[in-house]
Amino acid sequence: MPNYQYKALTNLGKHEQGVLQANSRMEALEILQQQKKYPVTVQETTSKDLKTVRFSKKTNVKDLAVFCRQFYTMLNSGISIIKCLEILREQVENTRLKAALANVYEEVQKGAMLSAAMQKHTVFPELFTQMVIAGETSGTLDLLMDRMAVTYEKEFKINNKIQTAMIYPIILCILAISAVVILLTTVMPTFVSLFKTSGVELPLPTRIVMGASDALRSYWYLILMVIGGLTFLVNRVISSEKGRYAFHAFQLRIPVVGKAIQRIYTARFTRTLGTLLTSGISLIPSLEGAAGVVGNVVVSTGIKQIVEEIREGVSLSDLIHKTGLFPPMVDSMILIGEESGTLEMILDKTANFYDEEAETYLQKVVSMVEPLFIIIMAVIIGFIVIAILMPVFDLSKTG
Repeated sequence: MPNYQYKALTNLGKHEQGVLQANSRMEALEILQQQKKYPVTVQETTSKDLKTVRFSKKTNVKDLAVFCRQFYTMLNSGISIIKCLEILREQVENTRLKAALANVYEEVQKGAMLSAAMQKHTVFPELFTQMVIAGETSGTLDLLMDRMAVTYEKEFKINNKIQTAMIYPIILCILAISAVVILLTTVMPTFVSLFKTSGVELPLPTRIVMGASDALRSYWYLILMVIGGLTFLVNRVISSEKGRYAFHAFQLRIPVVGKAIQRIYTARFTRTLGTLLTSGISLIPSLEGAAGVVGNVVVSTGIKQIVEEIREGVSLSDLIHKTGLFPPMVDSMILIGEESGTLEMILDKTANFYDEEAETYLQKVVSMVEPLFIIIMAVIIGFIVIAILMPVFDLSKTG
């Protein structure tokens, strides 16, 4: 069922705008008349094509979660929207969000709809503004703010787990590189003059390490330029459509890591889809919205293919199974939800389950990466130390 965005006048002469679902424009006009509203404009919308929905990069997910939670608490307590905005604009710490809220407060005071005022600012993600529109239309803005708070809190939790899982490997990598650089630039040169004056034939490992030491000390700027160039090139490739698709496909094939990534995007997909459906948004726009937040191009493309096929009347569970992108339990749970009429609740439970699954797999990744980095570091440093000591042993024998 298509969505229609409208602007209308109420019996009190106030301007109002929102989104409603109807089979045709004529039906949308009839619904407005039944609600005793006088339509000014009624236009079909593709839900601003929720396909491009993403979590805002300009506003921290944590800030949005706190904002939604505080907004819900005040609305649920009976405080008006204008008063809520007045309070929130004073206590929000994020400078971008604070400035946006100040402007939204002024717009709403002048009679604008909350959703219309928020849509003027990029700090509010597309998903968020669409939920506000749905809340205004259905009169359940407080409940939708609660759902969005949960959504952003879960997203922050997932992001925090990923960052925590990456900290230790990054520290190990930095320590390993620092140790190698110190050995090659500080320790190795003290032995080079001794080796050159001794007349002893140097073994291959020592010659390799000496060459690496000379190159690092003499051409360090070229090495940095090469590393910088390669980094730039890789970023350019990944930024392209084909490159990003190939990179995301490769991520999913990495042992254990791929499983963790799959659980993360499964949780995002099921939670967002459930939230949008619960808000009264129809299935196809909800799927398009969910496709934008999964964070993986391969999966987003698969969901968009589902959208095309679902128009032909194929069930969602069959299409999810057909993609092969989600764990087997997902299509089974969706099938149960379709048959029982509790799809939204089932999707929420599925999202919670895969949140826990993602945490388990992230812990597995960390437990594998830690010893792997230690072994690699030990091999490299051990090779350098052995390369230094081999000529020293030869000198002690000849002496």
